[in-house]
Amino acid sequence: MARNKFDEDEDFNEKINSHELKRILKYVLPYKKEMVITIILMLLSSAATLLGPYLIEIAIDDMIPKKNINGLIMISVVFVITIIVTGLCMKFKIRTMADIGQKVIKNIRSDIFNKLQELPFSYYDNRPHGKILVRVVNYVNSLSDLLSNGLINLITDMFSVIVIIVFMFAINIKLTLLCFAGFPVLIGVTFLIKNAQRKAFRAYSNKQSNLNSYIHESITGIKVTQAFVREEENLGILRRVSDEYRNSWLKAVAVQLLLGPCIENISTLTIALIYLVGIYSIGAAGITIGVLVAFVGYISRFWGPISNIGNFYNSLIMTMAYVERIFETIDEEVTVKDLPNAYEMPLIKGEVEFKNVSFKYDESATILKSISFKVNSGETIAIVGPTGAGKTTIINLLSRFYDVSSGKLLIDGIDIQAVTIESLRKQMGVMLQDTFIFSGTIMDNIRYGKLDATDEEVIEAAETVRAHEFIKNMKKGYYTEVNERGSRLSVGQRQLISFARALLADPRILILDEATSSIDTKTEMALQEGLDKLLKGRTSFVIAHRLSTIKNADRIMFVDNGTIIEQGSHKELMEKRGAYYELYTSQYKILKAV
Repeated sequence: MARNKFDEDEDFNEKINSHELKRILKYVLPYKKEMVITIILMLLSSAATLLGPYLIEIAIDDMIPKKNINGLIMISVVFVITIIVTGLCMKFKIRTMADIGQKVIKNIRSDIFNKLQELPFSYYDNRPHGKILVRVVNYVNSLSDLLSNGLINLITDMFSVIVIIVFMFAINIKLTLLCFAGFPVLIGVTFLIKNAQRKAFRAYSNKQSNLNSYIHESITGIKVTQAFVREEENLGILRRVSDEYRNSWLKAVAVQLLLGPCIENISTLTIALIYLVGIYSIGAAGITIGVLVAFVGYISRFWGPISNIGNFYNSLIMTMAYVERIFETIDEEVTVKDLPNAYEMPLIKGEVEFKNVSFKYDESATILKSISFKVNSGETIAIVGPTGAGKTTIINLLSRFYDVSSGKLLIDGIDIQAVTIESLRKQMGVMLQDTFIFSGTIMDNIRYGKLDATDEEVIEAAETVRAHEFIKNMKKGYYTEVNERGSRLSVGQRQLISFARALLADPRILILDEATSSIDTKTEMALQEGLDKLLKGRTSFVIAHRLSTIKNADRIMFVDNGTIIEQGSHKELMEKRGAYYELYTSQYKILKAV
């Protein structure tokens, strides 16, 4: 079976990138005050916890032999206070760091979402939307635990290790040196495991992205799947992609869990060694029962932070595989953007000129080849031609969804690359072939093109495009809730709503790409009456395969193979008996036969 986009694995760097770590920390810096307070409290908590073994040593070696009841009570009170202090500090830490972590996640997700809104169409043309979605949701969520707990725990655990070592040296140097006997083994095991961890989590990240991509694609295309009875085949593909995801997860977890047991085993062996040496050394070199009990208490606390640091390293290995993809998206170059000296587009009058405009999506093929034409203000231009000729590309360039590869595109004599994209698009109304309906009410969907429009203006736009009749007959009228992509509406109804949305914006230049392709003939005729009024005095570009809808256009351009091969009015082109004549008469014969 041929490989699909969801089968393709993404490349990851082999090593943890320190630059990316610094970038994550920059998101944390705005909350440094809260973090400093949390660190101080956690250090206090850590210090309070570490008093426990020392208090036990005093109780065993001093208070109990001397039967000092008051001293034991005092030690007990101090011990209880350390527990209370530790609990309160932990509560504050968990609440504060959870809040900081979620704020950082929100900021990162906002940055990546903002970049996705800036990126041109070409970015989405080359990537499955599921792989984009997994970066915004899954990958960003993976940072949550690392930012909420990991950083603070790392600092406090390192502090605890240092303080514990100081306490252990103060109690007994010989036993402390024995404690370090397991360190060389731990370092060796860590180096052996880390490369395997990195590779395993890179593979897991890839398979997770592939699975998400395929599920997203399948849900989006569910109607086509059912129409062609592809359920069994798609289920087979899902099982394969799911198995790859499951196997990669099992391998990643297996490698991740290696470090914990290694630390536990080294800790157990070290404690056993301490007991063995300590028992045989009681009474010598200052080793007492209290010293031995206290020391074992510290050694247990010593390996706890070491284990936590190891777990943090595991989380870091896993998370960095995601961070690469997150920052890769944030750093994605915006190829269609405002120039440094871009200025606001003045009020558009509507004169449009293409000067030797060429365009290609990549180096493999040129879509438009040195196109030149001029449109006067208020003219209606129809663009016709075979599929793939470059019709939609022309209007995409006009809206700066893509930038021209060469030549110039002028509006009112101004190069559109010299003005800001926002000021340009705000004066244009665009209805693309792919009519998109957002989740929400019909009122909200029409108002999407002009957020400050009144209800009356929305209704007027709907009436103009003949959408008012079917909308008012719905259960809640204009306030009827529609699902994402308008699945409850017919294709024709979705087109009419999209039409109303474009018209409500009151654009200076109106672009209609197959605007009436899914509307029945009766509605189309009624719609045409409203459109004739609306298009009057407004520069308009209309792409249509139904040639009967564009007969009244001021000029018709026939585009084929990236060039304009003929242009003129309907009457002129019919008299010329060229490409347009052949297309029109062949379509007429088909309609007559039907």
